[in-house]
Amino acid sequence: MEHADLVVIGAGQSGLATAALAPRHGFTRILVLEGAEEPGGSWPRYYDSLTLFSPARYSSLPGMRFPGDPDRYPRRDEVVDYLRDYARRLPAGIRTSTAVTSVTRQDGIWSVRAEDGREFTARAVIAATGDYGTPCMPDVPGQADFGGRVLHAADYRSPDAFAGQRVVVVGGGNSAIQIAAELGPLADTTLATRRPIGWTPQRPLGRDLHWWLKHILLDIAPIRRLLEKVPVSVLDDGHDRTALDQHGVDRRDMFSHFTADGVVWADGTKEEVGAVLPLPDRIGRPGHQRRAAASGRSLHCDPGSRLRRHGVPAQLLLQNPARRRPGCQARPEANAYRSDRLNRNQEWWEAVASAWCSSLMLGVPPKPSGVR
Repeated sequence: MEHADLVVIGAGQSGLATAALAPRHGFTRILVLEGAEEPGGSWPRYYDSLTLFSPARYSSLPGMRFPGDPDRYPRRDEVVDYLRDYARRLPAGIRTSTAVTSVTRQDGIWSVRAEDGREFTARAVIAATGDYGTPCMPDVPGQADFGGRVLHAADYRSPDAFAGQRVVVVGGGNSAIQIAAELGPLADTTLATRRPIGWTPQRPLGRDLHWWLKHILLDIAPIRRLLEKVPVSVLDDGHDRTALDQHGVDRRDMFSHFTADGVVWADGTKEEVGAVLPLPDRIGRPGHQRRAAASGRSLHCDPGSRLRRHGVPAQLLLQNPARRRPGCQARPEANAYRSDRLNRNQEWWEAVASAWCSSLMLGVPPKPSGVR
C-alpha cells in the first residue's frame, strides 16, 4: 500500500495540471493514477486527424509552453507528445496501467483501490477522469433494430472503414464537422443536426479568435454559466466549410427514428444508411450516484464521501478558457496564483487547479501565507 498527500485519478491534461500546482498548496507527495499504459488521458484514443481549434500559444499547461510555431493549430499526436513530455517533468509519481475502481474514506483518510488490487491512501483525492470513458449516445427510437453500424466519436479513427457507404454524422460541433469533411471524399455523407450549423470565423481581422478573447478579457471573465446556454458554434478558417461544399456533404434536420436498414428523416422520407456516427455537443456526460468515468469503467465512491470529480469535455480539452467548461468554477481568490512567465491561458489553469486543491477538497492544508 502506498501513501500520498494527494492522489489524482487521471493523467490527462486536467490531472497533470493539478499535480503540477499541488506543491504550492503544501502537498509534498503526489501520486497520479492512470488506467492507460502511458500518460495523456484520452488524447491517444481520439480520431487520427483531430486538430485543435485554438493555436499552440493558447494550448499550454502551467509552466511549460506548447512547442513549435505558436500560431499553428496542433494535431492530436502533437498534443499526446506534449502531455507525455509534461508528465515526465512533474514533481509527482505517475502510476500507469492503474485503473481505479473505488474510492472510500474512513477516519479522515482516503482509500483508493485499483482494478489489480493495489491500494493507495491519501489525505485528499481528486478525480480528473473527464467524460471520454462514458460516451453519451443519443437515445433515438428504433436504434436497437437498426442493422447498420452506429459508432460514437469515441470509437471513430479514420474515414477508410466507411469508403463507399452512406453515412450520417449526427452533431454540429467542431468534431462532427471535421469528421464529416474527411468522410466526404470517400463516402456519401450527410450532417444531421437539430438546428442550422453556426459558423464562427476563426481568424477575424487576421487574428485568431482566442487572441481577441484574451485582449478584451473575455478569456478570464466569469461567464461559464452563460456559455453553457449558447448554441454550439463551429470555429473555422474556411477550410472545413469549403471541404463540405466540395464533397457534397449536406445538412438535414435530425432524423426522427431508425429503421432496420436506415433512418426516417424529419420530413418523413425513408433512406437506407450504412452507418451513423453520433457526435453530441459533449462527448460524454457526468456520471450519477457519485460515479466518475475511469478508463471506460465506473469509479464507485461512498455516498457520503463528497469526492470531487473534474474533467474537461471533448475537444475543449486544451482550448481557450472562454470555451472550456470545467467540472468546477474557480473561486475569485484562486486568481492570486499567477506567474509572470505564464501566459493568460496558463494562469487560468492555475486558477482552476488552485481551486481544486484549496477550495474543493476535504483535508487540504491552509493556503500559503501571503496569498489572498
